[in-house]
Amino acid sequence: MDLGLEKKVALVTASSRGLGAATALALAREGARVAICARDQDPLLAAQQRIAQETGAEVLAVRADVSKAADVTELVSKTVERFGRLDILVINAGGPPPGSFLDLDQEAWEAATQLTLMSAVRLCYAVVPLMREQGGGSILAITSISVKQPLDNLILSNSVRMSLIGLVKSLSNELAADGIRVNAVCPGWTRTGRVDQLLQARSAKSGLAVEREASRITVSIPLGRMADPGEFARAAVFLASPAASFITGVSLLVDGGQYRGV
Repeated sequence: MDLGLEKKVALVTASSRGLGAATALALAREGARVAICARDQDPLLAAQQRIAQETGAEVLAVRADVSKAADVTELVSKTVERFGRLDILVINAGGPPPGSFLDLDQEAWEAATQLTLMSAVRLCYAVVPLMREQGGGSILAITSISVKQPLDNLILSNSVRMSLIGLVKSLSNELAADGIRVNAVCPGWTRTGRVDQLLQARSAKSGLAVEREASRITVSIPLGRMADPGEFARAAVFLASPAASFITGVSLLVDGGQYRGV
């Protein structure tokens, strides 16, 4: 299937590793020109080199912290300056730290809100006027299965990511007339560095080995394993692409069947 991404311009945030990096790589493989960002310069440049070498795509790397308004403005400005337009925004950010309610203070809640919700709000403020002027575009937010069912010891993620879904659904209604589609993609357990961090936290709390904690998770997944980041990325890229031109306002689960609701 031709996803219609040849020469399109995509900005993927928090994309030096994990799901963001996998999504940026998959977009580039489909012919898109890609802008990536991260807070740390060395992993960011390594990701840029890898994507360019593997795909031959044009890749712009901008060091940016999406929880900071000035960084978001500069990121979008540099992307448009380099490529002349912006067709796809993939909103991604590192997840809030694990913990139960009484493990966390109010400052942790504020930080989680800035990281997960307000970064998305600022990115949309920066991008929506551009897409309106162009006559359309696609916005995709990477969230989590936790927007469908809470995950143990992740109260920050469980709570704040739900507000991001509210933003996605509301914007999908507001922006449809402008030809701007807004969707979310909700990964289940995918073996990334972030998941390794969560497994370490669970191991420390339970006293069980990390791989034992992993097996306790995969037994609840009908497909019997965690996803590979590339599997997630292929679903995300389809949803962001022109091939999904009549899909907006959805939250697509990529979870191996873990969520049992209808």
